[in-house]
Formats: sequence, C-alpha cells, structure tokens
Amino acid sequence: MAAGAAAAVVLAVGGYATADVLDVAPGILTRDRPVTVPTPTVSGTPRPVVLPTPQPSGSGLLAATGEDAPVPTEEGLARAVAEASDAAELEGGLGLSVRDGVTGEEVYGADAARARVPASTAKLLTASAVADTLDLDARIPTTVVAIPGSSDLVLVARGDMLLAPGAGNPTAVAGHAGLADLAAQVAAAVTVAGTDAVTLRLDLSFAPGPRVPPTWNPNDVRDGFAGPVVMTGLATRRAEAGRPAPAKPEVAVAKTFAAALDERGVTATLAPERTWTRPAPEDAEELGSVESATFGELLSLALDESDNSLTESLARQAAATAGRPTAGAGAVAAFVRARLEADAVPTDGMVLKDASGLSPGQKVSPSTLSAVLARAVGGDSRQLREVLARLPVSGLSGTLRNRFTEKATDDVLGVPRAKTGTLRAGSSLAGTTVTADGRPLTFVVQVDGFPETYDGTLRARAALDRIVAALTRCGCR
Repeated sequence: MAAGAAAAVVLAVGGYATADVLDVAPGILTRDRPVTVPTPTVSGTPRPVVLPTPQPSGSGLLAATGEDAPVPTEEGLARAVAEASDAAELEGGLGLSVRDGVTGEEVYGADAARARVPASTAKLLTASAVADTLDLDARIPTTVVAIPGSSDLVLVARGDMLLAPGAGNPTAVAGHAGLADLAAQVAAAVTVAGTDAVTLRLDLSFAPGPRVPPTWNPNDVRDGFAGPVVMTGLATRRAEAGRPAPAKPEVAVAKTFAAALDERGVTATLAPERTWTRPAPEDAEELGSVESATFGELLSLALDESDNSLTESLARQAAATAGRPTAGAGAVAAFVRARLEADAVPTDGMVLKDASGLSPGQKVSPSTLSAVLARAVGGDSRQLREVLARLPVSGLSGTLRNRFTEKATDDVLGVPRAKTGTLRAGSSLAGTTVTADGRPLTFVVQVDGFPETYDGTLRARAALDRIVAALTRCGCR
C-alpha cells in the first residue's frame, strides 16, 4: 500500500518528478522488508570509518584500510562492468570512473571525460566546497539580542533551517536547537529587567540570496521536492513530496518564537517584515542563544536525504564565510566551481547552475566527481573524508535504503556507500565500496540517453546498481 501510494505521488507531480524522491519512497523497485538502520551520527559519538570492510571468504578480518589487499586490474574491472552493463538503458551513454580507495589513483575509466547530467551527485561537489571552507565541528547559533534603551528584540538568524518549535533534542540533527529553549532564556532576561512586552524582528542579513534559485523549476517547490532557501526555518516544516514548505519559513519561525515568549508571560509584537534585512546593532546585548548540530552533521543529513534546500543553504553559508558574493543568480554555483578549481579538480565541460543538482541543464563528468572522491581517500581533505564516511549505506540508510535489495544485487547489501542522483534526464551513483578481496574502491557511474519515462528511469537506476554490485563482488586480479 505504501509503495503504491508513493509511486502514485511521483507519477502525479511534474518538475522533479522522478528525481531523488525515488530513492526515499519505500517499495519502489524494491521489496518492502524491515532492515536495521544504523544510528545517525550526532555530536559526541564516534566517527565512522570511511570505507566498509567486509570479511572475504577464506580469510581473517581485514585491516581498516585494506591497503594490503590486491588492487583489481583494469582488464578485470572492464570485464566485470561489461558483464553487468548489457541493459538497453545503458546503451545511450555510460560513463564510469573507478579509483583505488587507498591511493586515489584511477584503475579503470570508460568515457569518463564526457559531462553528463549529475542530478544530486552534484551535491558531492558542494560538499567538497563546504568542507574546504567551514569548520565541520562548528555549529550555527540562533541568537536573540536586545537593542539598548528599548524593548526591541532581534532574533539573529545565521543559517539554522532545522530549528525545533519546542525544546531542542541534543541527540538529533534536525531539531537540535529549540525555539522553546531560546524563549525561556529570553523571557527570563526581560522579566528580570521588568519588561513583559517587546517588539520582535528578525535579522536576515547574513548570506542573502534568492529565496528560490531562479534556475529551479517552480513546480519542484510547489510539489515539495525543495523549499525556499532562507537562513532560518523549522525542522517540522521541511519540504516533503506532496507537502511543500512554507513560502516564508522565516515568518513561521518568528510567529513560533513569539508564541513561545507569550507562553512565558512576555507579549511579543512582530515588527514589519521590511525591517528584517537590517543587521542587529553591534552594541546589542545578547539575551539568549541556541546552537544547531555541527556543520558536519548538517552536511551529512543533506547528503543522506538529498535535501536540496539544506544543501543550498550550507553552500551559501560557506560562500559568505569565504567572503564570496551570495545574492546574485549563480553566485553560489560560481563559488563551488572556484573551490573545485583551487583544489585542482578538473572541471572540463562542467555546467553548474546551483549547489544541489536540481536545476535542468547541468553537466558534470565522472572524472570531476571521481577527483572529488580521490581528494577524500587520498588524504587531501580530512573533513571531506569524514563526509564521505557518512554517505548512505546500500539497503540501510538514506537514499540508498531501498537500493541493492533486488536478487541481482542483494549479495552486496550493506557494502557500497554512495550519493544518488536520479532524474529523467540522467542517473548516477558516486561513492565507495570494497572488493571481494578487501580492496577499497571509489566509483562514479553515470548514464543518460535512456527513455525519459518513469519506467525508463527506474530501469536505468537498477542497471547502475548492478554495475556497482559487480565492482563489489569482483576480485578482478
């Protein structure tokens, strides 16, 4: 029943249509069956290793790195891919890059230089730029300050789009910081000062930009596949397929916070929205503050759930932190490109219009995506390595929860980790796996040119899963 309902929703909507929602809707193309999902990594818990390390038959447990395991040969990998890629959906244009997960060196490529539709694997490019710019252990504050000599309060938004309307949950990523907690601090402070009525406005001056990237299809926002990109928002009002986010998330935050103050005996009147772009005075006194989950946890959530709005927000925050412009159309995409080029990632043929991969007309080659993965496993970026370690696990979590569960691929369940990308114009997977001999690999597989229909998209996606499964079960010496 759930699978049928999810499929009906996807078929009924336009725009994003068969995009990454297919990778989170239960039952589509896969068997509905219970699985054990790993506990999400939150503040204070151990970091996962970057690559899974299964036990090959006939040998003891592997070392964590797999560096003593044999490297598969180019000929062996080519043979394994050829045997798994006879689907008609792949005839239009398969691109592939496989690298050694220890050294980062490419061991096999097929038409890897041609740029194709990346869909949401473009989020890996953004993840690289964010990891290069922000401290992934840092947190986003949401603060309320008082203007000296008045009863005017300012809620200063710095990018936390996942505020809990009530108390914060310290074990969660979405809803880590709570408006009720903030209101309790503020109410206590103003009550001590002898005030029970205040005027409240927001400060939305940090990282300004278009509420909806102009290159997005408006139907995607209408249908809940993406939401407005604003520097504040409620975790309970995130965009979901069939349930769009509020048109003005900042207003929802302001009203929720004002109501929380009222519950604590402080009447808050909202100032006109036209005043909300003005920065808070530098000499304002802080009355309360709450903090989000870490940037690393937020970025992992964005990749795990393929959250377009959260990805765009994090990219915008990174650009602003780096002193780059954020307000103009394409400004954040330009920032991502500049970071990639500064890191010597090849960008030939790349067309980026946003930070999330949602806009039509974008192109990225397997070589570009593969070079980003190589930076992580090669040690060039410790922070990016941690991001890669948290990618969704096949059959278990995130947008891979219902992937690799078919008979042709379920023998590798739990080993490949990857970012998905699924659109009618192109499908892709980019991530890590471990061979039957225990050698870690990174992979990028992309395909376009398949029938741009619902069934065509599903078949192309399944064909890519079979290729990654072939890499995983391959010794290929």
